[in-house]
Amino acid sequence: VAWPAIKQILDGYREGTRYDIHMDIDGLITGGTPGTQLTWMDAKVGDWVVTPRHGKPVEVQALWMRALDIGLRLATQFLEPTYAKRCRQDRARALESFRTRFWYEDGQYLYDTIDGPAGNDTSIRPNQMYAISLCDDLVTRDQAVRVLQIVTEHLLTPVGLRTLSPRDARYCPRYEGSPMERDRAYHQGTVWPFLFGPFITSWMKTFGSTPKNQKVARSFLNGLEKHVQEACIGQISEIFDGDAPHHPRGCPAQAWSIAEPLRAMVEDLGVTIPRFSTAST
Repeated sequence: VAWPAIKQILDGYREGTRYDIHMDIDGLITGGTPGTQLTWMDAKVGDWVVTPRHGKPVEVQALWMRALDIGLRLATQFLEPTYAKRCRQDRARALESFRTRFWYEDGQYLYDTIDGPAGNDTSIRPNQMYAISLCDDLVTRDQAVRVLQIVTEHLLTPVGLRTLSPRDARYCPRYEGSPMERDRAYHQGTVWPFLFGPFITSWMKTFGSTPKNQKVARSFLNGLEKHVQEACIGQISEIFDGDAPHHPRGCPAQAWSIAEPLRAMVEDLGVTIPRFSTAST
């Protein structure tokens, strides 16, 4: 049941769907129409789309190539060589395009989007982490190191990653005010703790799983350890202010704020999470 559904999803992106979402001639996924906000940075107030990110967002390409990897593996497993070949060829084309077009040489990091209405977007955002965490071949190790340096310098806080560099003129230091003011800040500097997940995965993949690197990566979560004893006890808030002291904001107990740091702790840092029995006592 799952495999036909997966093929339907892959083919849907190839052939195109609503909002002009489709696989472009270069193998990358593009999308966006006026008035729409299609990525996770989806704040909209009335007709104002705060972060439209139309064109080819960096994390969408990483997700697309990861999906093609899965399609190739499953097509091979289910003895469908023609479909496996299609996935392999589509991924090779997308990979070549990504490597050629997404590296912003002047800044030494990845574009946030390319081929948008205003061209290529050089905003320093956390979305580029997925190009390292989800795939092994989108960037070189030297490029991954430089991306992590840029993200650490501009976006890393004790409670997560900022959604925009503080040096950007659009940066909003606090998530407060009217609904419009809050939505403006939502993905324009506000810190999201779930982004620790791809950040830590990228860190460990790039620098290696040594005890020293594990200790460094583990230290990134110290601020959240303190936070779970504050605000909503035992939980992690949805977002935090971009500027110190990074007051918690939004939902006081957000599932993905907990899930992604936990995933990174288990998968990347080797932390064992106790299993609790649901059996009656």
